[in-house]
Amino acid sequence: MKKLLVLSTALAGFALPAVAQEITVMGWGGAYTNSQIEAYQKPFTEKTGIKVNSVDADNPATPVKAQVDAGNVTVDVASLEIADAVRLCDEGLIIPIDAASLPDGVDGSKATDDFIAGTLTECMIPTDIFSTVVAYDASKFPEGAAPTTIADFFDLEKFPGKRGVKKGAKATLEMALMADGVPAGEVYALLATKEGQDRAFAKLDTIKKDAVFWEAGAQPPQLLADGEVTMTMGWNGRIYNAAVAENKPFTIIWDGQVFEWEGYVIPKGAPNEAAALDFVKFATSSEALAKAAEYISYGPPRKSSAPLVGNVFGTDVPMSPNLPTSPENMTNALGSDLEFWVDRDTELGERYNAWLVSN
Repeated sequence: MKKLLVLSTALAGFALPAVAQEITVMGWGGAYTNSQIEAYQKPFTEKTGIKVNSVDADNPATPVKAQVDAGNVTVDVASLEIADAVRLCDEGLIIPIDAASLPDGVDGSKATDDFIAGTLTECMIPTDIFSTVVAYDASKFPEGAAPTTIADFFDLEKFPGKRGVKKGAKATLEMALMADGVPAGEVYALLATKEGQDRAFAKLDTIKKDAVFWEAGAQPPQLLADGEVTMTMGWNGRIYNAAVAENKPFTIIWDGQVFEWEGYVIPKGAPNEAAALDFVKFATSSEALAKAAEYISYGPPRKSSAPLVGNVFGTDVPMSPNLPTSPENMTNALGSDLEFWVDRDTELGERYNAWLVSN
């Protein structure tokens, strides 16, 4: 009995992970899941001996909610977009994670200081940051005369050609205000007013006659490739893939980017909660986040990860210039304000749709 008590005490802080032989992690599939398998899952198994089963869903928030509601949870960790994570947290379907318990950054900084401001929430630890950016076809502009700022996207006189514009208010209105000279830190306060909204739509009016509107993420690089536009708003990962994998002459303008993030959550009732938490801590360390960024052009949310990012996996091409979170790309960046869009998505969406069909 005494030996059992000693053993129990020794394992108290790591009891379930020592017992759990495997966990299940749900992701989004494709290159995204592959980056997490290589950077998080395989090294975690090597370190702990715990097998990681990887499963995918079109949007992991949907099966997570269904499993918790049914009381039949088979997933231990899931990758969610921030909006879904906040919603499921508010509904009590995913468990709170104490950010103070996360490992320090490789530079010694506390996790609560190391993650980019605003990205840590009660129930989700961020794993990657992606952006809405402006990109252009470099072959359409003379050498030394290419656009470099968000304002250039709206300058049809200096940079003629059609523009690809997102068919939605979110990010589009923010970029319009930044192009009109509003500092990133003042955008949402201004956009919350009628004056700011009028100013954003007035700026969009200046390119409306030359705009080609898109809805799906695959469209912006295709619009550039087909020559339908010379510049377009788009998601940085899609533009990067076209430029690198398909050797297209596309260049991203990071000035005025609007970034969002995804991260790991643990569903309420996860069968291996303690092991799941250990996995989340491991995966969101400085080193692991930097390694994932070498497989896909999403930025690590920890500031201490930036210097650790190496080359694009399997090449001698540095990945850092292609990441939203690289310091040189964050000089005029704006983090999407979740609460702002929760409050105003319907209102501004309706106004944007009305603007689309107006003369």
